[in-house]
Amino acid sequence: MDRPSADDEEIQRSFSRLGFVTCSPKVTSVLRRARKAANASDVTVLLQGETGSGKQVLARGIHELDEKRGAHPFVTVHCSTISEALAESELFGHQRGAFSGASIDRKGLFQSAQHGTIFLDDVNDLPFPLQPKLLDVIQRKTVRPVGSDREVPVDVRVIAACNQPLEPLLQQGRFRADLYHRLNVIKLALPPMRERGPDLAILILALARRHQHLYGPIDQVELELVKHLEQKPFLGNVRELENTVQRMLFVKTKGVTLTLDDWTAQAGPDDEETEAIPDLIGSAADTLWKAISGGMPFGRAFQEIEKKVLETALNADKCTRQQIARRLQTSERTLYYKMRAHRLRNPAA
Repeated sequence: MDRPSADDEEIQRSFSRLGFVTCSPKVTSVLRRARKAANASDVTVLLQGETGSGKQVLARGIHELDEKRGAHPFVTVHCSTISEALAESELFGHQRGAFSGASIDRKGLFQSAQHGTIFLDDVNDLPFPLQPKLLDVIQRKTVRPVGSDREVPVDVRVIAACNQPLEPLLQQGRFRADLYHRLNVIKLALPPMRERGPDLAILILALARRHQHLYGPIDQVELELVKHLEQKPFLGNVRELENTVQRMLFVKTKGVTLTLDDWTAQAGPDDEETEAIPDLIGSAADTLWKAISGGMPFGRAFQEIEKKVLETALNADKCTRQQIARRLQTSERTLYYKMRAHRLRNPAA
């Protein structure tokens, strides 16, 4: 692999200090654009990436590198959990008496982020009735608290993140096109863990050091452990990897190197079998979500899930086709034709 340029190394160091660790050329190119975006303080940014891929860390990094706004608040709005009934009050504030329970005037999150950054996490889940109001705030840079006839100017930068492509939601009428275009001025797409192979070793070490106050110091990571984890899908991305590292640290009894033995100790002797079912469930959920969000035809989604079920069953034990068919409660003939259709073979055959 070619050695990174001096500029790439500086970008990696800058974002590493802010909590975003990488040595991947693909991710470094995203960080280069993120650093440039930080200097464009008033421009909206849209971050796209799977859940757990580091969007919030990157958003905070952009904020902290922003010389104009970095010393001011960074406020996160979790759009997937915000109550539709209270969303307008949460974002824009309310006056006393505006509704039952509004006993005092209250600033909304936009006013709380004054001169700083407001981060709209999972903006694809923003309630549809609220979308035109958000668009109006971004365009006119004012908010009107619930129950007030007075507009309040706000000076905030908006960074939004989505955990799925927004284009299919536009076509389905679930996300406003005008809001999408207002948010999508600078778009940064974070690749998932499975496309960040060069990052695995340094991420494991960085995550271990993040928790060393609880578990003790770790100085290095065994190559065999890295090679083993490279085969894992990590559908939860960096967040899932961090949980894995913490489990290894918890069971570790000695030494300052994370090893494959530490993985085996936290996973138990039936590692492959016990991992197969969670991996299958995660993969099926991911495939179904692609179908629901318009990223994959419905019929193909179920074909993909069927194939994954068969692969899991075939690899779980060294069984004959007859035994596997019995376990799946189907006939051996049906199993044979399904395997042919999906071009699968029995490892035990």
